[in-house]
Amino acid sequence: MKLTRCIPAPDSGSRLDEIDIPIDEAFTDTHGNVVFHRSSALPAQSVTLAELPEGMAMDWHPPSRRQLAIILSGTAEVEAGDGTKRQFTTGQILVADDVGSRGHRTRTVGGPVRVLFVHLPPEADIGAPAAPTKRSEARR
Repeated sequence: MKLTRCIPAPDSGSRLDEIDIPIDEAFTDTHGNVVFHRSSALPAQSVTLAELPEGMAMDWHPPSRRQLAIILSGTAEVEAGDGTKRQFTTGQILVADDVGSRGHRTRTVGGPVRVLFVHLPPEADIGAPAAPTKRSEARR
């Protein structure tokens, strides 16, 4: 599963990168039938829920800690230090991993946004860089 991660950039800013979380662990029922596949367990420290109001625009800020931002409803736009912008809608996940940098900008688009924040321990290993796709190769 591909996720977007906001990471520190060498210029003290941030950039958006794709990572790949393998979904290769089989979950079986009591009869040994594979029901679905999932990732290995990811460590978490705590969880918070937030509602970002319509019209919210936060200037440059780093996250207070490493976290997953899972959009429950609405649309949020994140701008990295390199000027790249991405919109995240219901069900999409941003790995906010730009702690210690200037951070990123966040704004709501078209209404309020509900977000589930999953706080990660500093040592959590969250995915490898995603393999380039034809679309991302074309951008280079």
